[in-house]
Amino acid sequence: QVQLQESGPGLVKPSQTLSLTCTVSGGSITANYYYWSWIRQPPGKGLEWMGAIAYSGNTYYSPSLKSRASISRDTSKNQFTLQLSSVTPEDTAVYYCARDRVKVTTTPNRYWGQGTQVTVSS
Repeated sequence: QVQLQESGPGLVKPSQTLSLTCTVSGGSITANYYYWSWIRQPPGKGLEWMGAIAYSGNTYYSPSLKSRASISRDTSKNQFTLQLSSVTPEDTAVYYCARDRVKVTTTPNRYWGQGTQVTVSS
């Protein structure tokens, strides 16, 4: 059973870089044809797909975040990481990592992490 778990700081100061890690167990992040995504949900708003890294290592980003977001992976640790630069209070959200067969997803399924709250505040 594949499980995903987000980790990272719960509080980030404005203008800093937010860094979150998703640790995957029960399956490899290089397994064919899966995409590994980051999704967030700001308070009172809907889910927003941020970007993904494919089984091949190719990366894809939401156009609205492309200039600030970076997704990478460590296959030896079976982890993938999100870095979001120049954060503002508008980046305050619950951040989820997820696995899916499609590149862009905001449909929760059993292969989502539980989510981690990140607050941007001085």
